[in-house]
Amino acid sequence: MKPGKPALILAASAALNGFCAEINSATANVPAAAANVTSHALAILPGNGLAQHMFVYTGEYDIRNADQTIFIVRDGKVAWTYGIPIKAADGTLQELGDATMLSNGNIVFCRKIGASEITRDKRIIWNIDAPKGTEIHSIQPIGLDHVLVTQNGNPAKLMLINTVTGNTEKEFTFPVSNPGESPHIQFRRVHETREGTFLAAHLRDNKVVEYDANFKEIWSYAAFHPWWAMRLKNGNTLITEGDPTDHHPLVQEVNKQGEVVWQFSQQDAPEYQFFIFQEAGRLANGDTVICNWCPHDLNPKLWPGTVQVLEVSPEKKVVWALSAWTNPDLGPASSIQLLDEPGTPEHPGDLQR
Repeated sequence: MKPGKPALILAASAALNGFCAEINSATANVPAAAANVTSHALAILPGNGLAQHMFVYTGEYDIRNADQTIFIVRDGKVAWTYGIPIKAADGTLQELGDATMLSNGNIVFCRKIGASEITRDKRIIWNIDAPKGTEIHSIQPIGLDHVLVTQNGNPAKLMLINTVTGNTEKEFTFPVSNPGESPHIQFRRVHETREGTFLAAHLRDNKVVEYDANFKEIWSYAAFHPWWAMRLKNGNTLITEGDPTDHHPLVQEVNKQGEVVWQFSQQDAPEYQFFIFQEAGRLANGDTVICNWCPHDLNPKLWPGTVQVLEVSPEKKVVWALSAWTNPDLGPASSIQLLDEPGTPEHPGDLQR
């Protein structure tokens, strides 16, 4: 561990003024979704649509729209939104990924080229800019005054940042066996567990690794393109990954011995079409909520035929399927935080997401 230079810029909303640049015309002219689209799900979906849960929702790479938007949904309606341009002032693509509403109502989120905390009245109270050549796809609040930030790059870093002082209080370097020419797919989610260890989905290196408080590897599991990994309260690990055989996505619950004790895949729900599973979380009632991200395999005109979010029972029954592409159009699904689940969001492991 070695503390780094302050990585945080403490600021008001002016910290993000650069977001107000004109959007690149090639992106702005992406065709709108067609009225008649291919269906990738049942005509009548299970559950209560937007009214099933209260939630915070984000999605990356919505190239149909000039803005990328964070949504809060309550009582079946969009209650709050915050948008950022899909391209920053210098033309760099921005992508909304990890996002968490804190117990005080603020939202901590990352956008690939940085991360911020925003109040409900849309004031940015701190901001991090990713250094050139790096990306931020993972941010976790640790209490109300710290964040755990994963910075893809060469080297890739994990940093604990004090959001009051702006100081980087801990810094670790990830062992990355295949850094690649671009850091884009090194990591998507890296979070601290309730035990104080760090669980990292090494997306490009095809493994999930748990590191202790001194960043020594203590557990690993081979996984094909793992996007998300989180420690359940029963001690097992919930992982989203691809299937190396047919490339359909999987959610797997794996115990400490590396045995799969529960799994959900395309064959369990053939009436739907799955693309990439990004976030997956375990609810207090035992159900699993999954984000089904579609842009990887589909033309934007076909996105509205897809299901963005699924809630699956332990028996693998789909009890809720959300497809919200018109009034409101929530866009692709990368992250969802259910606001009706018990637990304190900024306490690691309180919410199983």
